[in-house]
Amino acid sequence: MPFQLSSEYEPQGDQRQAIEKLSRSLAAGNKHQTLLGVTGSGKTFTMANLIARHGKPTLIMSHNKTLAAQLYSEFKNFFPYNAVEYFVSYFDYYQPEAYIPRSDTYIEKDSAVNEEIERLRLSTMGSLLTRDDTIVIASVSCIYGLGSPEDYKDMMLPVRVGQSLTREEFLSSLVSLLFERNDINFGRGKYRVRGDVVEVHPAYLDETAIRVEFFGDEVERISSIHTVNGKVIEQLASHTFYPAKQFITAGDKMKVAMKHIRAELDERVHELEKDGKLIEAQRLKMRTEYDLEMMNELGFCQGIENYSRHLTGRPPGSRPHTLLDFFPRDFLLLVDESHATIPQIGGMYEGDKSRKTTLVEHGFRLPSALDNRPLRFDEFMEMTNQRVYVSATPGPFDLINSRPENRKFIPVKPRSGQEDFMPIDFKKIKVKASGNEESVDDFDPTKLGKPLVVEQIIRPTGLLDPVLILRPLKGQIDETIEMCRQRVEKGERVLVTTLTKKTAEDLAEYLKSTGLKCRYLHSDIDAIERVEILRQLRAATFDILIGINLLREGLDLPEVSLVCILDADKEGFLRNQTSLIQTAGRAARHVNGECVLFADVVTDSIQALIDITEYRRARQIAHNEANGITPQSVKRAVQQSLHSYEKGLHEADKLNASLVAEDESAYDKLRVISELEEEMRIAASKLEFERAALIRDQIAQLKSGPTSAQKHQKYSRKRSS
Repeated sequence: MPFQLSSEYEPQGDQRQAIEKLSRSLAAGNKHQTLLGVTGSGKTFTMANLIARHGKPTLIMSHNKTLAAQLYSEFKNFFPYNAVEYFVSYFDYYQPEAYIPRSDTYIEKDSAVNEEIERLRLSTMGSLLTRDDTIVIASVSCIYGLGSPEDYKDMMLPVRVGQSLTREEFLSSLVSLLFERNDINFGRGKYRVRGDVVEVHPAYLDETAIRVEFFGDEVERISSIHTVNGKVIEQLASHTFYPAKQFITAGDKMKVAMKHIRAELDERVHELEKDGKLIEAQRLKMRTEYDLEMMNELGFCQGIENYSRHLTGRPPGSRPHTLLDFFPRDFLLLVDESHATIPQIGGMYEGDKSRKTTLVEHGFRLPSALDNRPLRFDEFMEMTNQRVYVSATPGPFDLINSRPENRKFIPVKPRSGQEDFMPIDFKKIKVKASGNEESVDDFDPTKLGKPLVVEQIIRPTGLLDPVLILRPLKGQIDETIEMCRQRVEKGERVLVTTLTKKTAEDLAEYLKSTGLKCRYLHSDIDAIERVEILRQLRAATFDILIGINLLREGLDLPEVSLVCILDADKEGFLRNQTSLIQTAGRAARHVNGECVLFADVVTDSIQALIDITEYRRARQIAHNEANGITPQSVKRAVQQSLHSYEKGLHEADKLNASLVAEDESAYDKLRVISELEEEMRIAASKLEFERAALIRDQIAQLKSGPTSAQKHQKYSRKRSS
């Protein structure tokens, strides 16, 4: 098998049967299957075993960059000998091009590109074209337009020792690959020339460059070197250079594309002038002529993706090339947190279309710009082959389609309200996630009528789902205070969820006035301070954390034994079935886990939570009794303080902070260093060099590692002063 799973653990609990059943389902050729794994059951380990057994290139999609980064770290450890790649949006900050007709306001495209993520994206494209053991962890950005894989592959430049190749031919090829010559500021995507020695820094490598030495018309030596000190790392027999940009087009195709762009321009200008839109016609002509001149001279222009249809030779209205085109046809798709990821995929197309239609109508872009878009949901499904939906709370789409009789997918209407999706009343369709009581040997994934929903309910630690307690709304604050006091006396932590940010802040102040140590957490708090708040909760700096939606998916706090849900009967996004199950799951990592719901009415969502909790606890208790397992709380070391919050954080940091990560690996030292490096670059670009120097010093301190907590606290006080 091409994938080598490296782990000191063996499948435990429900993991073994889940792996066996999903493997059989994939071997039977089923297109849809669902892994219903409860919080803390080890879904990631199950996914890794599934990849190792299936042996196909795999795409793992996540709805959030933070969770994608966490998965990337975990799968890197699981598959150290395979190509594990990371593909998310490379913008730290992105303001798309837009026009507001009502106020005659044009908003130019503005972005801050993260060079490290761009490098990882280019590495992903190269690995998919050259290796068959590639695992890609991606966000929904993978359904957006990308260069043609055929053009990218055709433009790759293999060089080997002894090859007949002149230095001038090599340099000309590098320019065609959009490398830039810079003999002084050597960096990614650049090359420098020193006599018969050419040093190239590929955009997909970090601190490694390739040195090519010529002897006459022959390649004499190829070496990999360190970009800083120039020392040789190793001698190479050959090396393949990939293009330096994601959008790359051969010279002959570029000339043809420019002719088609000019023809479309003439046609569109004529239409606008005929309709009396002279300003729009003149605007479009000036902008497009400038882009054509840049493409003619440099082979590239700002916003070249808007001409992608012409550059790739696609017919009008056809789908764009995306990362999915770089995969072989039979690749495996794993959709993490599918209840959130699937609706996100379905909602991308319409918003992009609405914005670009306005630009086209007012002469800012050619109509062909509409073909630079994300995939429609039906196109996405057509391009994927076998899919595994992974979630503790699968959505209607996952469960309905995980039935063998549904040979074609049933497009359930997503939250965005797209009209081209067929709405289905899931309550009228009884799909019970069963088929797990029988032994693995009896499991037949080809049997019609049996939902291919594999439950992973038994945790390796033997922990049970938290006990549910219902309390009336009257006096909910006083009861919450009393329950918090009881937990604090035992040295345990509490999460309290409210409906609004204002309520969370006011409640935190009120609890402080009663002598309890608490903090609030919501989306207005910057990313790095949020990291510190979570660490302080685990370290018992305070005992109670009050939040809203951020206390749902992905918060891994083993010390939390109580979750209080205020106003639990207020049906809506924050109190629907999925939200309640996810929120209650935050107490599932403690042996004394309880979830208290304050409600006067047992809503359908609350009843669903009660039913599924009773079902799961019965299964878990029976398994523990049969195997003599005593539940154990999850125990993890508390991270050392990495507090680095400053009031001057750039808005870009806020945009990337939409969710709290699922476990402490996402708020470890490496993550904070990465965010500090970005903050340092932003400060330097604003000429705030003193602030940038302070951040640089702290990065160095974090990388070297303090000898004690006192040393770090002393450094933090010094920086604050």
